[in-house]
Amino acid sequence: MKVVAYSIKNFEKESLAKANQKKHDITLISNPLSLETVSYAEGKDAVVVFTNDDVSAPVVNRLADMGIRYIATRSVGTDHIDRDAAGKRGIKLANVPLYSPQAIAEHTVTLALALSRRITTANKHSHDFDFKLDDLIGFNFYGKTVGLIGLGHIGKATAAIFKGLGCRIIAYDVVTFSDADGIESVSLAELLRTADVISLHAPLTPNTMHLINKQTIAEMKTGVMLLNTSRGALINTEDMLEALGNGKIGYLGLDVYEYEKGLFFSDHSKDIKKDHLLEELLAYPNVIITPHQAFLTHEAIQQIADQTIKNIDMWQQNKCVGDACACANSCRVTAEKKIVNL
Repeated sequence: MKVVAYSIKNFEKESLAKANQKKHDITLISNPLSLETVSYAEGKDAVVVFTNDDVSAPVVNRLADMGIRYIATRSVGTDHIDRDAAGKRGIKLANVPLYSPQAIAEHTVTLALALSRRITTANKHSHDFDFKLDDLIGFNFYGKTVGLIGLGHIGKATAAIFKGLGCRIIAYDVVTFSDADGIESVSLAELLRTADVISLHAPLTPNTMHLINKQTIAEMKTGVMLLNTSRGALINTEDMLEALGNGKIGYLGLDVYEYEKGLFFSDHSKDIKKDHLLEELLAYPNVIITPHQAFLTHEAIQQIADQTIKNIDMWQQNKCVGDACACANSCRVTAEKKIVNL
């Protein structure tokens, strides 16, 4: 099959080559997919995209006009793809339904520990040969209540690590589950009210957009730690900034950002005009932001590549990609259930 893969980073090339084994004719380009770069798909059967690519209806329609029959995303989430437009044009979609949930979970807990022990401040001071202990007092996680919003593969992996630290684990998910493995099922209201640490592990859907907002933040404990390694738009950024300013949110760890598209995954250090909301967030010493790197381990990168090539293999054989199917028409229910697969 002839394929063009957009937004390819250098660290992905080896894993994709290893997974492909020269089975498919794949062109790797670093440019993100957009109306300006869609022409690179001319003469191809399929395109491979990532979360920062523009796979909106105009782009999907242009791809369809060029004869593209398949779109595979190197991610779990498909919120960057206009699935309805693809369905209307008969384009099949596939994602990577599961890859190394431990990678995301470990990064989540890394953010939490770095925030609680003020590691970034301590490291900066040490580099300046300032070894005072002022302003470096942290807290123990042992005995704290950690609330997980979304209890899929990543949520469960995160729960296991926090449990190992001696935390009480509570969780809310749209899919009802029984208390098991030391995880208590609670309502969203109870989670917001009782958790010392709140970690987001839900997909971005119309129902979860701005799940964390002025109203839900008001229900949280004062000084709560908020972590998001899922999707940026789960949080209303303006409301979050206000809560940081008044101390309602005491610690904030983000690997995703509501307005990261066109910003994350590339160097903007020399930009004269920078994202003002992000600048405000980064000005707080109790905030750590990483550039959507939670997935970035050798193991996860290879698993993503393996599943992406497997999806293309299945399409070439005129077979359904199974659990990886994200098609608008035949797999609507499967896609909606993916809140429990994060």
